[in-house]
Amino acid sequence: MAEQPTQSRVTPYLVYLVFVTTLGPLQFGYHLAELNAPQAVITCEKKTIHSAIAPHGLPQCIPMDPSQFGLVSSIYTLGGLLGALLAGPVSTKYGRLVALRATTIFFILGPVAEALATAIPVLSLGRFLSGIGSGAAIVVGPIFISEIAPPSARGFFGAFTQVMTNVGILLAQTLGYFWSEGSFWRLILAVAGIIGALELLGLFTVPESPAWLAEHQKPNQAQKVLQRIRGGDADIEAEIEAWRASSGVAPEEESLLAPPSGSQPPKQSPVTIMQVARDPYYRPAIVAVVGVMVAQQFTGVNSVIMYSVSLLQSILPTTAALLTVFISAINLLMTLACSPLPDRIGRKRCLLLSICGMGSSSMLLAIGMAASQKILTAIAALLFVASFAVGLGPVPFILASELVGPEAVGATQSWALAANWIATFVVAQFFPVLNHALGGRGEVYWVFAAMAALLGAFIYHFVPETKGKANADEVWGRADRRQD
Repeated sequence: MAEQPTQSRVTPYLVYLVFVTTLGPLQFGYHLAELNAPQAVITCEKKTIHSAIAPHGLPQCIPMDPSQFGLVSSIYTLGGLLGALLAGPVSTKYGRLVALRATTIFFILGPVAEALATAIPVLSLGRFLSGIGSGAAIVVGPIFISEIAPPSARGFFGAFTQVMTNVGILLAQTLGYFWSEGSFWRLILAVAGIIGALELLGLFTVPESPAWLAEHQKPNQAQKVLQRIRGGDADIEAEIEAWRASSGVAPEEESLLAPPSGSQPPKQSPVTIMQVARDPYYRPAIVAVVGVMVAQQFTGVNSVIMYSVSLLQSILPTTAALLTVFISAINLLMTLACSPLPDRIGRKRCLLLSICGMGSSSMLLAIGMAASQKILTAIAALLFVASFAVGLGPVPFILASELVGPEAVGATQSWALAANWIATFVVAQFFPVLNHALGGRGEVYWVFAAMAALLGAFIYHFVPETKGKANADEVWGRADRRQD
């Protein structure tokens, strides 16, 4: 009977906090996909993506060629990079809650500018502002969730960042299917602003992270917040003790655990972004995590998420938008179904299975589109996204914290996120141009297939397995050397 209160508990209040927090990642996915279905309507190429002609009012559209549309799409990722770089320092200094609330300002202002845009610069500004909010949200949101979730369920609740990102993608593609006609495309962009306003209201009922409060000398407030999250009768003493341990209250123990002189850097002092890149002790981890992040984007997943309707419309003129909705649904379902795989079969195996599947699907997609084989093209597109969910979707975000010690996780994560946003920018900016230059009949997927082969070889040779390893030294096989 005395054991029950000490068990980790999932309360309705915890579920509510996770839901409100993950509205940020939902917006990240939504903005990633919001221009996909209505691209032809926004750029004045068509009045509707459907075969039927629907009545509409003012022919509101903004003439754009492929390179201009690529700029409007990709500038979102530059905002994301800026938001990701700013979010860490702001959330550390001023609190997770302040940072989360700040993201909603961008989530409101960005969609307002997008929905009311009459020219490329205003639309680009809206996308840039939305990107700042998204980049910050996918940094701070997972941190906040990990700090409020029960220790035994952090992996489970952490997966909701990726799940809600896919919910956002599915929502944007679904609305795009129904509203990509006449002036209704503006409603697709405006919906994100409504979600941002709802998130801001929700965040006024969300407390600061108890772990952050404890770290900033507010133990009583931290204890009250944690007790409310866990439930009034829950025993939270073990988590409070963990806060005390992590704050370094026992310097005598730290000196006993310190490595002898001449060995690796002391674990207690944080490592900066430049130090982690220069130090040969950490450099293999930086190479591995940056390479995996580049592989996630350069295998082409965002070509489908951001451009699939315009890409597939020549082969599937009446069903491209509907197929995109199915693709997004498959992405969400596969993410849910495959979430246990990294813990069961290993991170590296998931990555290799994923990249092999994406490379094979890329070749099938190229063949199907070149031969105008509708069924093959549809199946290949579905397999392409399903393969992504097996490994390249979730695993890159796990690796940074497993390839280095706690003193270098922040710096390594910064390199990882920077690489991810820059690679996303390259794909978003140059895919429309490259696809157009190669003929627009799927030839570009031969490039993605080649990238999959190249980056698959990189993962095989340079990315270690982290499953079941106690720490970074064991991952890299340095345990024996450190004893010397």
